[in-house]
Amino acid sequence: MPPSVRLYVKKQLRLDRLNCDQRLMYEIGTLGVETVKKRIAAAVGPTDAPAKPLCKLYAITKTKAGKGNRRNLSFTGNMMRAFTLRTVSDNSAKASFSTMKERIKGWNNQKIEEWAVFSPRNAAAIVKDAQNIVNQRLLPHLLVQRIFSEHSAGSQSLF
Repeated sequence: MPPSVRLYVKKQLRLDRLNCDQRLMYEIGTLGVETVKKRIAAAVGPTDAPAKPLCKLYAITKTKAGKGNRRNLSFTGNMMRAFTLRTVSDNSAKASFSTMKERIKGWNNQKIEEWAVFSPRNAAAIVKDAQNIVNQRLLPHLLVQRIFSEHSAGSQSLF
């Protein structure tokens, strides 16, 4: 099995060094990160219920800045922009933050309420989208031959 590939994004992401399995995993991982970001932007928690309320002082500060008083992890927007897919292998994709400052903020928010997890609705959407990706990209390239033997009527052998 080839080793995992780290994705470093300076100005442009290069995917030409990934093999077929890693490309599929990159697409599935990107879908997973996007579904988590959409759930967080809607202020939905890990159980598909509303996220925990903010503390009073932070809610007042965030409301005065015109950002609302919901826990959607986007006061400046830097934390969610830095949350990207970082490592891809043949059978896994891992997301993390691209800067240490955002990593610390994400870790502190994770202690308040787990947010970097898949909710049941997220998991179902990712499985559905992953099946569509595999059906569109992988199945047309698979070949299944059926050889019918003329000597034994009705018997089939798969190779």
